[in-house]
Amino acid sequence: MAIVTFGIALSVAAVHFTGGSKIATLSSANRAVSRFAEDFPDEIATVVRLTADARTAFLDIGRGRIGIVHGIGDCFLTRIVTPQDVAVLNTEDANTVSFRLADFTWKGGRFHFASAADALGLLKALEPQRSNSTGETA
Repeated sequence: MAIVTFGIALSVAAVHFTGGSKIATLSSANRAVSRFAEDFPDEIATVVRLTADARTAFLDIGRGRIGIVHGIGDCFLTRIVTPQDVAVLNTEDANTVSFRLADFTWKGGRFHFASAADALGLLKALEPQRSNSTGETA
C-alpha cells in the first residue's frame, strides 16, 4: 500500500514540476492578439477586452464578430463567435458577463472584468441586433 501511495504522489509531483498544472494566462492585450493570430492570421482586432484574471480575451474583429482567446489548463482555445452563436447572455453585475454558446465544444462561461466599460462593450457586442420597421439593423 505504501508503495502505491508513494508512486501516485511521485506521479503527481512529476506532472506539477514539468508544467502540467500550469494555468495559461494572457500577459497583455498584445499577447491575446498574437495568440489569436496564430489560428486566425487574416483577422484584425480593433478592440481587446481582457478579463480581470487574464485568462480570457475578447477581440472585436469586425462584421459583428468577436474573437475569443480562453485559457484552458496550460493551453489556449480560440473561437470566432457572433451574436447568433449565443444561446444565453446575462449580466450579474456591472463588471461581469456570462453567456452560453450553442457550440458543444465550448459552452462559454462567466467572465469578470476590471472595467465595467469592458463588460458593457462585450455585452453589447454579443447582444442580438434588433431590426427596425424597414428591416435594417439598429
